[in-house]
Amino acid sequence: MSQFLIADDHPLFREALKGALTTKFDGLEVFESENFETTLQVLSEQEDLDILLLDLHMPGSGDLYGLIRIREDYPSLPIAVVSGSEDINIVSKVMSYGAMGFIPKSSSSDDIAGAINQILDGDVWLPPELKDKVASVTNEDKEIAAQVASLTPQQYKVLQYLHEGLLNKQIAYELHISEATIKAHITAIFRKLGVYNRTQAVLIAAKLQLEPIEQTH
Repeated sequence: MSQFLIADDHPLFREALKGALTTKFDGLEVFESENFETTLQVLSEQEDLDILLLDLHMPGSGDLYGLIRIREDYPSLPIAVVSGSEDINIVSKVMSYGAMGFIPKSSSSDDIAGAINQILDGDVWLPPELKDKVASVTNEDKEIAAQVASLTPQQYKVLQYLHEGLLNKQIAYELHISEATIKAHITAIFRKLGVYNRTQAVLIAAKLQLEPIEQTH
């Protein structure tokens, strides 16, 4: 029996994908998660997962951070990124950072099932129209990925807010923790990223193509 994890914050998409896959794979057991935290929880509880179908933009994932973090913690688990975007720069980074496949959300159920089967066989899968366009990331990008993988999810949230230009007291308010804790996080972030100031940290965050994160106010 196969075990898949669908990590996506849209319940209707998870339901549709689960329904489509159960008709393609006999005896399939599907687990679901709606954000990065619950994804990590399922990964820690289910040791026999065959594949993770990962949405880059679910809450807490921080775009490429989620992929980088999971790849670091679960190196033998095949990951297929399922995305509404087909930006070739994103696709290139996703594949270079360890995904086994990039499946557009617009794909048919037959194409998705075929992609998963190919990945489960140990091959990578990309849409035919993207195969020849994917470029390898630079050594600098790989080094950044390794540094980012050392950040905790909470530290990465702080880095995102630094990227948004928030002050320490504003970040503390958003995360409901003390300003002293934020300063400790920033010190740890600088050390792990090998930088000495906010500007350098923000430049690294920008290379992961972060999108603005929602603030409570």
